[in-house]
Amino acid sequence: MTHFDLTSGARFSLESRTPSSFSLRFGRREVFVCRDTYVRRYRVNPIIECSAGFEPGHLEVLLLRRWLMVLSKARA
Repeated sequence: MTHFDLTSGARFSLESRTPSSFSLRFGRREVFVCRDTYVRRYRVNPIIECSAGFEPGHLEVLLLRRWLMVLSKARA
């Protein structure tokens, strides 16, 4: 098991030793990746599932039924 020892406090908004979510910013766009905890009442594709996010301009991508990737505009 690998432990990530971050010396700079909250780098990429990580606060624990084993990262479960992180956020990356590319210019005006932002990518947020986390473990999916939402219980879906419908059958999802086992590899990749795409849907519109809750806010305008957000795209949610569910990878392998476990990892949720949210693509959006970066906050000002």
